[in-house]
Amino acid sequence: MFYRPEDGHGLPHNPFSAIVSPRPIGWIASRGSDGADNLAPYSFFNAVAYTPPQVIFASTSSKADRARGKDSLGNIEETGVFCVNIVEQAAAAAMNATSGGYGREVDEFTHAGIARAGCETIACSRVAGAPAALECRLVEVIALRGQDNFMVLGEVTGVHLRDDCVVDGRFDVTRYRPLARLGYRDYAVVEQVFAMARPGEG
Repeated sequence: MFYRPEDGHGLPHNPFSAIVSPRPIGWIASRGSDGADNLAPYSFFNAVAYTPPQVIFASTSSKADRARGKDSLGNIEETGVFCVNIVEQAAAAAMNATSGGYGREVDEFTHAGIARAGCETIACSRVAGAPAALECRLVEVIALRGQDNFMVLGEVTGVHLRDDCVVDGRFDVTRYRPLARLGYRDYAVVEQVFAMARPGEG
C-alpha cells in the first residue's frame, strides 16, 4: 500500500498515528498566570540535546476556551516554564485520566487524584511519584505547518530522579517499566533491555 497524505489513506483509522512507535510520553505539568495547575500527556515528545539538555513536545489540537493550542501551550506561553514528568506503567490509568479535553478551570492533579510536589528551579508543580521529572524553561514556541500544530522547545533547568530508580550510579529504566504510546488506543511497556557497544568502544 502507498498513499500520499494530501490525498488521504482510505483506511478507517489514520496509520500515521501508529507508524512512528513506540513514542515516549511527556506528561506535561504547567501553571497558568492565575496560579492554576494543569497536567496533560503528549506523545509527540522527546529529548533533543545533551548540553544544555533540551526537550520538545508538540501540541496538535485546540480548545474553544484558548486563543490557540491547548491549556499546556497557553500556560507555558504565559509563564515561560513547564515540567516534563516521565510516565511508568503503574501510572497509566492516572495519565489517561488527565488526557481529557477539560475546561481550563479543571486541575487534572486533583481530578485524577495525583499527588503533586513543587519544583526547585521554576514555579510549577510536578508529579510527586514520577520516576523522573524535568523542570524546563521555555526556549521557543514554533508554529508548525497545519492548523493548531505547535512545537514547544524547553531547556532543562532541574532534574528529579526517584531514589529507587538510581542503581549503581545509573538511572535504571527497568526499575519502573516505562510506558510508551504506539498509536490509536495502544500502549506498550518496556520490559526487556539489552546493551550494545558502538563500533570502536570495545
